[in-house]
Amino acid sequence: MCPFPLAAAAVAAPRAPLRLLGRGLAAAMSTAGPLKSVDYEVFGRVQGVCFRMYTEGEAKKIGVVGWVKNTSKGTVTGQVQGPEEKVNSMKSWLSKVGSPSSRIDRTDFSNEKAISKLDYSNFSIRY
Repeated sequence: MCPFPLAAAAVAAPRAPLRLLGRGLAAAMSTAGPLKSVDYEVFGRVQGVCFRMYTEGEAKKIGVVGWVKNTSKGTVTGQVQGPEEKVNSMKSWLSKVGSPSSRIDRTDFSNEKAISKLDYSNFSIRY
């Protein structure tokens, strides 16, 4: 749980409109051009600073699917899928922005590939 309750409220606000998409985010993205998938690991001060919550919020705002979770070695890892330009926007956010209290030292991307369909229907925090 994020130790900053006001931050949680600020990021949670955009979630309601996304539920009104009817057919869902994955269905809307399937017609948005070539799809891409990439795995990531973020290094730096990224645990205990609401990084996962902000990542979920940014992913939903941009319109990508996948997941994020903390690792035992103090990093944050996950996967992002969606239209190429949206995945690239999320890669930039994961490399340069993060949560307000985070410090990103570096972000490693791997297994970047074109995909024919999405493996996820939303973006989630894993535990």
